[in-house]
Amino acid sequence: MRTAEIVRKTRETDIRLSLDLDGTGKNSVDTGVGFLNHMLELFAVHSGADLQVKCVGDTEVDYHHSVEDVGICLGEAFCKALGDKRGIARFADRVIPMDECAAQVALDISGRPYLSFCCKLEGKIGTFDAELVEEFFRAFSSHAGVNLYMSLLRGGNLHHEAEALFKAFAKCVQDAVKISSDKIPSSKGVL
Repeated sequence: MRTAEIVRKTRETDIRLSLDLDGTGKNSVDTGVGFLNHMLELFAVHSGADLQVKCVGDTEVDYHHSVEDVGICLGEAFCKALGDKRGIARFADRVIPMDECAAQVALDISGRPYLSFCCKLEGKIGTFDAELVEEFFRAFSSHAGVNLYMSLLRGGNLHHEAEALFKAFAKCVQDAVKISSDKIPSSKGVL
């Protein structure tokens, strides 16, 4: 069972998150940030991972703390659920269109965090600051120990840009966590 539960409580957020990498895409997401809920729901559906998230955050300040801390928790859960990473495919890349937009994402579950975010998301998606998409993925990458490369091949509507990125990320996660052998996929013997 590749599952994990993370509880994180600070003065800014109170989060409970559970992840099952071998699920069916079932999800229950309540972050207090409507657009983030939408992105995490589609992440679950398109990755096939079961995801439950409950976040109570200081959204009266803004959404930054909630978005970043949910990214931290998802990254920690991802890392914990993978354990020693034995047998995983490890690498994945996808190009995903979303109407007029297209996103390209590549990842390596290497144990080394790095985010390359070649996207210029500026402005509002409803009440959501689009720049928080990058903050979410930076937090995930740092706490999951994942190299994550994200770019927009073609931009357009901000909602569509963000959705294309999350969907491409979800499909990469689905591909990279698949069991393809009984070995640790590294010449070093450890990830």
